[in-house]
Amino acid sequence: MGGINWSRVLIGGLGAGVVMNVVDAVLNGVLLQGQWAAESTALNPRILAAGTTSMIGWILVDFATAFFMVWLYAAIRPRYGAGAGTAMKAGIATWAVAHVWMMSYVFMNLFSANLMLLVAAGALIGTL
Repeated sequence: MGGINWSRVLIGGLGAGVVMNVVDAVLNGVLLQGQWAAESTALNPRILAAGTTSMIGWILVDFATAFFMVWLYAAIRPRYGAGAGTAMKAGIATWAVAHVWMMSYVFMNLFSANLMLLVAAGALIGTL
């Protein structure tokens, strides 16, 4: 049994990051754009002014999340075996760490439950 193949983690992370960014761009930048704009402006009008900076930040977060997910798959693969089932376990665990905490935005009345649930659902699709 060998260790983690870091070159594959890098390649897989880049690929997963691209997929996650495309899903996020379509979901948040197109489908939910109006709802994000309305709720963000109500919270703080300066949020929308951060446009490019915010976008770059989220792109980097998606890539970091993707690398973590691929690393997690590589780390649990010896125990659970290679394949889609193990990849789904790594994806769901990563999604939970990355998105379930965002529901606290609802409890703090920063964003609506509807918006956060749609974002979480879309992110689950992108993660898997």
